[in-house]
Formats: sequence, C-alpha cells, structure tokens
Amino acid sequence: MLQITFHTFRHWKATSEYHKNPDILHVKKIMGHKSIHSTMMYTQLIDVHDDEYIVKVSSSFKEDAKYIEAGFEYVTDRDGIKIYRKRK
Repeated sequence: MLQITFHTFRHWKATSEYHKNPDILHVKKIMGHKSIHSTMMYTQLIDVHDDEYIVKVSSSFKEDAKYIEAGFEYVTDRDGIKIYRKRK
C-alpha cells in the first residue's frame, strides 16, 4: 500500500481510458501530455484487440441515453433499432 503514489493513479487513469477508448490522442488530451511519446507507453499495458463486447439494443431515446451514460458506443441502426456495444 505504501508503494502507491500519485504517478500510480495517473498511470491507472491513462490505462483505463485507453481501454475504454483505444484512441491515443484522446488519452494524450486527458493526461495533458505535450508529446505523444509520453502517452504511447500506456498502450502496451493492455490488449486492446480483445473482441469481447457487451451488446445492447435500443428502440427509444430514453434507452439511448441510458446506454450512452453507461459508456456504451453506438454501432449501427437496423430496422429502427439502435445497437450499442461496450468492451467487457
């Protein structure tokens, strides 16, 4: 427990953001890095090629808002039903 530092929390935040949204520029902006090279070290910590998702479908604005607030991303619309997904 004494080995946890402020840097540990920054590292965890960057890694979790990259896992949710594997866009290195997004993580760079959140972390406030001036150089992309500072941010790149976080991309090697997790396997972002994990193809396991939680999938939800929505047919109303209320459900859309619920899924977006829960961190789901919009995928497509089929027969009036919207499909959302989020990494497991």
